[in-house]
Amino acid sequence: MEKIKLSSEALRALAEAEERRRLHIGKAHAPKEINGPAGPEPTRYGDWESKGIASDF
Repeated sequence: MEKIKLSSEALRALAEAEERRRLHIGKAHAPKEINGPAGPEPTRYGDWESKGIASDF
C-alpha cells in the first residue's frame, strides 16, 4: 500500500485535532439540562413528545 504525502497544513490540522482530543479526555460533554425532557434528545430523533403527544418538526 502506497503512503500518501500530506501537506503541511493537513499535518498541522491533524496535530491540532489530536491535541484537542487529548485535552478533552475525561471532561463532560455538555452541562446537565434542568427541567428538560426525559429520555433521548427529541430534536435529534425528529420528534418532540410532550405529555404523550408527539409532534414532528
